[in-house]
Amino acid sequence: MSFAYDTSRAAASQDDESALYRQPPHNTELEQALIGCLLLNNESAARLPDYLKPEHFYAPLHRRLVEAILAARARDQLATPLTLKTQFESDPDFREVGGFAYLVRLVEDVPNARNIEHFAKAIFDLATRRDLITVGEGLLNDAYDAALDYTPQDLIEAAEKELYRLAEPSKRGGGFKSFKTAVYKALEQAEVAQKSRGKIPGVATGLFKLDDMLGGFQRSDLLILAGRPGMGKTALATNIAVNAARAKLREPTEGGTVAFFSLEMSAEQLATRIMSEVAQIPLWQIRRGRVEPRDFPNLIDAVAVLENMPLYIDDSPGLSISQVAARARRMKRDKSGLDLIVIDYLQLLEGSGAKRNENRVQEVTEITKGLKNLAKELDIPVLALAQLSRGVDARDDKRPVLSDLRESGSIEQDADAVMFVFREEYYHKSREPDQNDPEYGKWLEKMNRIGGKAEVLVEKHRNGPTGSIRLAFDGSFTRFDNLADEDELPDRH
Repeated sequence: MSFAYDTSRAAASQDDESALYRQPPHNTELEQALIGCLLLNNESAARLPDYLKPEHFYAPLHRRLVEAILAARARDQLATPLTLKTQFESDPDFREVGGFAYLVRLVEDVPNARNIEHFAKAIFDLATRRDLITVGEGLLNDAYDAALDYTPQDLIEAAEKELYRLAEPSKRGGGFKSFKTAVYKALEQAEVAQKSRGKIPGVATGLFKLDDMLGGFQRSDLLILAGRPGMGKTALATNIAVNAARAKLREPTEGGTVAFFSLEMSAEQLATRIMSEVAQIPLWQIRRGRVEPRDFPNLIDAVAVLENMPLYIDDSPGLSISQVAARARRMKRDKSGLDLIVIDYLQLLEGSGAKRNENRVQEVTEITKGLKNLAKELDIPVLALAQLSRGVDARDDKRPVLSDLRESGSIEQDADAVMFVFREEYYHKSREPDQNDPEYGKWLEKMNRIGGKAEVLVEKHRNGPTGSIRLAFDGSFTRFDNLADEDELPDRH
């Protein structure tokens, strides 16, 4: 079924030079067949896959016809050759192919309306092939004419980003969503949450009160976990990553596959910390080879538990935000998928391209925006650790506040949640008086009260409450754990 529609002329308007050599992949007859199906029965539009958009049609007139049919259906109006004739009679492309008679013939020659899904898939595949050609041509041109500060790695990452976009049909197209679409999507999510009542809707951290406050780490959220050195932010992030990965190992529908970008510690150092926490053997004993023979079975058991855990560590130093994004996309495409990204820590990331040579505030702004965009693009939570300024240590009250974040403006603005890890014990321990000092008794009493305890201060939470979460902390194993409230403890006799 082919009519006098000069698709080569339409193609030339898109890429005159390539049209001189060979035509981009397309199939006019398929497009005509699908439009005929829609005109024959407007309700068949409901069977079109979500990823197919009008822009995937090769012929400009066909794009406009599909847009008009879908728009009429959205208004609960009928789209027929007669109604479209009035709308398109001044369109030169429409007149050239025969006008009203062209539409009538499309309806008359529909091969089989039940095949509309197959037509749609074939049209989308051809559009993807055209996009691949565009990406390839762009990469070729950029490789020939790249600016001096645009490295080959930058070219590779830009190409990977485009290929990921093509590999994820649901991410393509973009544009506006009607409020009707958005509100029904929100209702659908609320229904899912209602049905799973009692379960955490996001990626569970394994810290019950934190999960209760945040609802777990939510998809597309950028979460910041900050603290001064010695507070244990790496230990807390590691505990959360392990809890999430172990939960997925136990139950595939819970927890998640975790990518841990360790820019400060090596993968081996991180693994040693995790083994210490799971085996409950002091970290210093493992590092110094002082593990007691009786404890070795615990170490072996810990390795057996951890070896199949969906936790992946990238300890490459000096990564740029674009490199992190490229590696995360690659992992997301892999069969193992990706449910949570952890970055230790944000200030060790670099900007990309020219941004590397600009001032640090601008570079951090690019990094935080890049992490937020990555969370939205991959539809997963990103947990980024951050350092606090030294101003905290100079104050009598050591509890951090939002303004203590280094380059705090962009970090605070782009984050969906900002949390601080705080251990009063750390500061109190450094003020230990001599045992003969009259104040020693008061110091010891407070040390017994605050020792082995930590707080996570949720200072910003875009979608929920803020507050303080009390946790247990064991420095021997670098382990944070749930802490029962006083009123939850058994009575003492």
